Amino acid sequence: MKFMKIGTKPDTFCTEEATRTVISDVPSDLLIQINNISYLLHKLQFPLVPKCGLLQRLCSDSGDSEKVSIELHDIPGGEDAFELCAKFCYGITINLSAYNFVPAFCAAKFLRMTESLEKGNFVPKLEAFFNSCILEGWKDSITTLETTVKLPEWSENLGIIRKCIDSIVEKILTPPAKVSWSYTYTRPGYTKKQHHSVPKDWWTEDISDLDVDLFRCIITAVASTYMLPPQLIGEALHVYACRWLPDTTRPPPQTDEQFMEKNRRIVDTIVSMIPGDKRAVCVGFLLRLLIVANYLGVSPVTKTELLRRSSLQLQEATVNDLISPSHSPTDPEFYDIDLVVTVLQSFLVLWRRQSPAAASASELNGSRAQFLGTMRKVGKLIDSYLQVVAMDANMPVSKLVSLAEALPDIAREDHDDIYKAINIYLKEHGDLSKADKKRLCRILDCQKLSPEVRAHAVKNERLPLRTVVQVLFFEQDRDRASNSKVAETHDHHHKHKLLPLMPSQSQELFSTGKQTVPTSRELDIHHGHGHGHGKLKLGAADHHDKFTSSRGDHSTRRTNVAGKKDYPLHLQTKRSDGKFPVGTERKVVSSTEIQEQVEHQLETGSGSKLDAKKMIQRGSRSDHGRDKGKDR
Repeated sequence: MKFMKIGTKPDTFCTEEATRTVISDVPSDLLIQINNISYLLHKLQFPLVPKCGLLQRLCSDSGDSEKVSIELHDIPGGEDAFELCAKFCYGITINLSAYNFVPAFCAAKFLRMTESLEKGNFVPKLEAFFNSCILEGWKDSITTLETTVKLPEWSENLGIIRKCIDSIVEKILTPPAKVSWSYTYTRPGYTKKQHHSVPKDWWTEDISDLDVDLFRCIITAVASTYMLPPQLIGEALHVYACRWLPDTTRPPPQTDEQFMEKNRRIVDTIVSMIPGDKRAVCVGFLLRLLIVANYLGVSPVTKTELLRRSSLQLQEATVNDLISPSHSPTDPEFYDIDLVVTVLQSFLVLWRRQSPAAASASELNGSRAQFLGTMRKVGKLIDSYLQVVAMDANMPVSKLVSLAEALPDIAREDHDDIYKAINIYLKEHGDLSKADKKRLCRILDCQKLSPEVRAHAVKNERLPLRTVVQVLFFEQDRDRASNSKVAETHDHHHKHKLLPLMPSQSQELFSTGKQTVPTSRELDIHHGHGHGHGKLKLGAADHHDKFTSSRGDHSTRRTNVAGKKDYPLHLQTKRSDGKFPVGTERKVVSSTEIQEQVEHQLETGSGSKLDAKKMIQRGSRSDHGRDKGKDR
């Protein structure tokens, strides 16, 4: 910070009540009133009037009266600025800097202390100091520009604001390697000893001290040159927002409407200056602005723009970016889940508009993969957020369900995370009614649970019985499907394997010229004979084939020992009466009986989770026994 010292005499101004007087042997003959302060000064004995063109005219208008009284209530800068001008006229020492330059210069211009009246007057001295010292310095220009807020019209008319902004913009556009002046940079982890190079955003903290209108002028001027990347503009906006906007994570302070209106204007200005480049600001900053905007009650236009920008980058957000306390007096919950629902709905609207269905055939596959990846990231984000808000003791089921159901089915590759959120909510809300439990668990797709989560769900006493039964049903179906695939692979291997022929078969083959394929049962006899057993062997493959044939899993015809042909279910036709074979009808009735028994148990409220599990297992065994009896 640079200073200018003018004058050599000691300060002889003294105060008595509301009157300022210059200590002198000469009696005062000039009374100047400014607001509530009266100055007793001299017209001719000291060069006050000769150096001030305004005072000369006012004194001449008053005539030849011995004592003149003048009112200067409209002087810019008030009594402090006038006193600087008066001390300059009396030769008293004054110190000028960027802090008091603006009021002194405006007051000197008001009093017409120009060089036309006297050489070396106050105005030319101030202009020289402004051009050679203030505008050449970085922090001096910012400080001077900051003080123009108190005298905006005078500063604008005298060109102080324009010259300061030009000086600041010129220095911002200077390459970091050529920056040699002092600046403020207090980012965590940065020290000048460890970093010899100047950071690219070195200027952002210093200009964040300015009023929002002056800040907007600088950012607009810098952005119009297109010399800096959009990320630097976005970083300056982020620093300014952190400097001025209230912290919504803390309880709201008791503020007046003037404070709220000032912050609304800051949010509106920042949002209007965000560059169009998608990478200019991070989604965390956009969501934080949206949270503050919702708290302050900004204009719908600003809120809509923030929603749009946040939705475009929602897949890059973290759970911490979404967490915000609710400030609504009507909502008892701590977390503002309604705002997250609004953001997600805006994202889904944009997602549907940009659906890959409108893409060309060559770009369709890539677009689908990209959109699916984006949806999966957002699904993971929302499910993780649900796990956090589920711990809120005042969070109603309806809001949790509405957010969970807002996601489309393709957003969740599995339902493990949503199961964790449901389990946390049930744990934190032990007094939840059965109806609310069913409503909460209805969003869970048991088919999309991993084996570990299904094992946990079966033993989870907090889940409704209906949900546990669904998990058990899908567990049984998966086991059957898995066993069926194993059996198919084993049978396929047996049917395509080159088998050694018995001597009798070899002779018959070459003597008669007929090709006979040994049946599976004959092969079992052969293998049994090789081991000293003279009976049939029905291995696991034959056993499972009987279990799955009624379901139509095999397409290869088999011939039994007696020479009768047994066809798989999907090759069998209906009987002449239009009905399916008896085995098939019995199996369908068996599965229906199990479900009816479970539904009756759920409706009556009898039984337990263990009873439901045993019922399903018992039903599976009975089906299996009937299949074996039918094949026999």
